[in-house]
Amino acid sequence: MTTIFGLSGSLRRASFNASLLQAAKAQMPPGTELKIGSIADVPLYNADVESEGVPEPVLHLREQIAAADGLLLVTPEYNNGIPGVFKNALDWIGSGPGADVFKGKPVAVIGASPGGFGTIMAQTQWLQVLRALQARQYHEGRLLVSGARKLFNDHGTLTDDATTERLAAFLDGFVISIAG
Repeated sequence: MTTIFGLSGSLRRASFNASLLQAAKAQMPPGTELKIGSIADVPLYNADVESEGVPEPVLHLREQIAAADGLLLVTPEYNNGIPGVFKNALDWIGSGPGADVFKGKPVAVIGASPGGFGTIMAQTQWLQVLRALQARQYHEGRLLVSGARKLFNDHGTLTDDATTERLAAFLDGFVISIAG
């Protein structure tokens, strides 16, 4: 069984990216499980706090990432960039003792946006961050979900068949790349 750990970079209850992560869970290839975590309890990064001990929510996320075969980041895009809250969570996870959890870890990035360009700028900026963390980035495909308001229903369910097919194909490719 291949295990992927997924994180949404949005704290909003009705987040398109949290909904896309749930859709990914339903589209995982056979023999693959997607476990979903949360960044909601990660405090703002502060080296003074870190020197007193890494907060439990950060330690828990590190453990979940370490236990997974791959990591799926589902990123919103705010003001043409990475959401601060999501970057903050990875800054915490990627700092201090045990922070080598990203080194060599297969990581894929997808995202959804109500706008017309998907999350192209945020996904591009994640490349720099993941390189610095020495992650093994998945570059064999790209999934940008544009016009998300039209693709998800009021309950957050992905209802667009073409997007569902693209998501399934992306996830298949990512899982195949992990197996090598």
